[in-house]
Amino acid sequence: MVQQSVSSKFHVELIKPSHYDQDGYVIQWWKSWIPSNSLAVLYGLIQDAAQRNVLGQDVEIKISAYDETNTRIPIKRILKRFRKNNNRGLICMVGVQSNQYPRAMAISREFRDADIQVAIGGFHTGGCISMLPELPPELQEAIDQGITLFAGELEGRVENLLQDADNGRLKPIYNCLNDLPDLQDVPVPYLPEKHIRRYVKALGSFDAGRGCPFSCSFCTIINVQGHKSRFRDADEVEDIVRTHHAMGIDSYFITDDNFARNKKWEEIFDRLAYLREEQGIDVYFVMQVDTLCHTIPNFLLKAQRAGCRFVYIGLENINPDSLKGVSKRQNKISEYRKMLQAWHDVRITSYCGYILGFPNDSPESMEREIRIVQKELPVDILEFFILTPLPGSADHREKYLKGEWMDPDLNKYDLEYVVSDHPTMTREEWQDMYYRAWHIYYSWEHIETIIKRAFAANIFLPRLVSLIFEYYGSYRFENLHPLQAGIFRRKSRHTRRPEQPRESIFVYYPKRIWDAVTTVVPATFFLARLLFIWWKVIRKPENKNYRDIANTPVDEGHEDVLEMFEASEAARNFVEKEKSKKEAIAAAREKALPKH
Repeated sequence: MVQQSVSSKFHVELIKPSHYDQDGYVIQWWKSWIPSNSLAVLYGLIQDAAQRNVLGQDVEIKISAYDETNTRIPIKRILKRFRKNNNRGLICMVGVQSNQYPRAMAISREFRDADIQVAIGGFHTGGCISMLPELPPELQEAIDQGITLFAGELEGRVENLLQDADNGRLKPIYNCLNDLPDLQDVPVPYLPEKHIRRYVKALGSFDAGRGCPFSCSFCTIINVQGHKSRFRDADEVEDIVRTHHAMGIDSYFITDDNFARNKKWEEIFDRLAYLREEQGIDVYFVMQVDTLCHTIPNFLLKAQRAGCRFVYIGLENINPDSLKGVSKRQNKISEYRKMLQAWHDVRITSYCGYILGFPNDSPESMEREIRIVQKELPVDILEFFILTPLPGSADHREKYLKGEWMDPDLNKYDLEYVVSDHPTMTREEWQDMYYRAWHIYYSWEHIETIIKRAFAANIFLPRLVSLIFEYYGSYRFENLHPLQAGIFRRKSRHTRRPEQPRESIFVYYPKRIWDAVTTVVPATFFLARLLFIWWKVIRKPENKNYRDIANTPVDEGHEDVLEMFEASEAARNFVEKEKSKKEAIAAAREKALPKH
């Protein structure tokens, strides 16, 4: 076999940036929770381009990847590598969200100062270019510094981008938003094993589809990935699973915004079930679905057979007016309890998103509604978000065009900070309610109730207990949303936000020691108490038959006494309309029956 002769190299550095905490330090962990599918997608695409020799037979494309949530970016080493290669290559800032944009720019400036080519892609870039009439200042600043902006998806465009970079002819902007690629027969998401094992659980990721048919006004996905859904087929999903199985990876995060609306969900589920049951290949995954997926015949049962262990559902709110106001009409509060019970019936753990700060919200109404959710809905894990006008959403565009105040610090656009004004609450009241919401929901009394409900439903309790520790513990002890969290926080004195001065070793290290002590010690006691509650629940056989309003089957009553249906005028009107619709349908069916 004749080996290919390589006379030169082209370096591609894929960097998924993190963002800064309140003190200006990069949020980074020994092991982080959530994998970056954008990083896996780009790695797979660049690897395929390298194998196809798109820069010529004599050019070796060398790929390196970094997820800053669990890896320190070796900037000096990268600079040295580029200097030795006459700066031939490209730095790609991957999947940059709005809250990560300041960090992405800080990294990019260091490379641009060394005259190295840099491109930034992701939802912030794509969202702003998609929705705004002109470039916002932060994107114009990037172009002024010679940084390329990429809006859209890279499938089908890798070759041109790499060739432009190799020829030193990168465009200021690549706008591919109006030509979204098909996902059939394209390279699948992939990261080497060493990267996957930097997550708390070695977790692969892939998108079985992109795009969403709904029109939620706070969503950026529909304006970057489009309303038209595009899908991978079951063969490609099997390829992903077999590739990861060879590395000893059996768990996945399916990143579709709504897998229930993937037209190929059934063939994908059937194929995964076949791999598990006939091929002996373990497959476990978490996916995101909508609140009506339980009405799709066989969806939940097939999800269970395919290996689904967790499901994420955007409840968002229990006030129909709030849901209507953000065009989330697909959420029907009359179906919430039935839907959550249906997931319990197939022993799948649910975790749900809840948004705080709709126009008709007040501190009092939000607290009341959280307590209603505790009492009447069998939610396993609830996570809270502040209603945020994310760049790329219809909400952001509306405020931008009206000239309304929005916080100029993009680092705060992580759904944890108030960045706009509310019609009735002060910013302080709104922010305080977000802080309180976590503690209200995860009271010790309610944690015990969650575990009792799960025990009665035969949910795997170690998984649930670990989720409670992860979700509430992340917020309680690290003051961070669990989606940003991980195990053992890492900080570097040298990677502070440029606007904030570097602390001296006499200030920095005592603070770090104190941070560690005041986090690890109370977290340990919290975990111990959590384990004690678990033990207390399972040692009482009667808890196997635990019942309350939330887990009483819908057809056994309670519907007429649910406080959720009486919490607002909008809820009462909505339930009455739904009741009338069902009665009309039943009457029509009865009328259509043949007369004997």
